[in-house]
Amino acid sequence: MDKEFDQFVSTTIKNQQQAAELVEKLFAVAEPGAVFSEPLTVGERTLITAAEVKVGMGFGFGGGIGTDEASEDADQDSGAGFGGGGGGASGGRPIAAISIGPEGVEVEPIVDVTKIALAFFTALGSMFVMLIKMRKASS
Repeated sequence: MDKEFDQFVSTTIKNQQQAAELVEKLFAVAEPGAVFSEPLTVGERTLITAAEVKVGMGFGFGGGIGTDEASEDADQDSGAGFGGGGGGASGGRPIAAISIGPEGVEVEPIVDVTKIALAFFTALGSMFVMLIKMRKASS
């Protein structure tokens, strides 16, 4: 694996301030500068690209305490535990190109052919499975 990735994964968040900084970094990608590019002017036409930005995160914490029943002193508590973890991801993809010119504003969608193909084959596979189940049920 990549050394930077290993270092990022093994980094421990030790306090609330570090957790807040991580959340700020994750949501920094959702700022308008990440969604809309800087306008590019060529002649009388200005182009701006728009992107879809997704951010997700999760945190979890646990704890525990217990008595070691095998110990000689039953009044003495032994055992403990605690833990926590979290993670997040962000990503984006282009969805449209906005063109502004003398004749007006045009918005051209950017089609993700791979996404459409995956959706088509998933639907086709689902229909095939249902067809097999319906044939078995009817016989």
